Amino acid sequence: MQIYIIPLEFDDEEILDRLAISLKQVFKIPISYLPLEIDLQAGWSYEREQLNSTWLLTQFLEKCPNGKSKILGVTVYDLFTPILTFLFGEAELGVRTAVFSTYRFEDKRYGLPENKVMLEERILKEAIHELGHTFGMRHCKNYDCVMHSSTSIEEFDFKTAKFCADCNAVLDNKMTA
Repeated sequence: MQIYIIPLEFDDEEILDRLAISLKQVFKIPISYLPLEIDLQAGWSYEREQLNSTWLLTQFLEKCPNGKSKILGVTVYDLFTPILTFLFGEAELGVRTAVFSTYRFEDKRYGLPENKVMLEERILKEAIHELGHTFGMRHCKNYDCVMHSSTSIEEFDFKTAKFCADCNAVLDNKMTA
């Protein structure tokens, strides 16, 4: 098993390399990049000026290698699903595909000066969170846990990039199964 990171017009290689190193430490499986040609315009909503995350997940399944590997897309575009105004990311519970956006992680969206350290912390949290879903993990009630659901950036920043003891046990069980 391994995790493939698919950059979708996200071109900060330094951030991606640090993300890959951190994800390897968390999940203890190989991480590699998988460049894919996906016509993002096909999933773009001009009315909303957002990219449909569910559509992206189906593209990953159609174009990615088969097997038990996990697929994590990273994009700069704001994401939506038809029932949600926006979301930080989306994953298929217990399956293999996940995607997240850095769009709402940038402090400039909130009238604050650029903070690359905070941006990278948010990216790591969301990557771990969405990959956790691909391993079958559900949202956690513990506000500190990376698997806690977040609906605002303030709530997102409150949680850590770590699994609580209960979620860590679930992950360990999934990884050894």
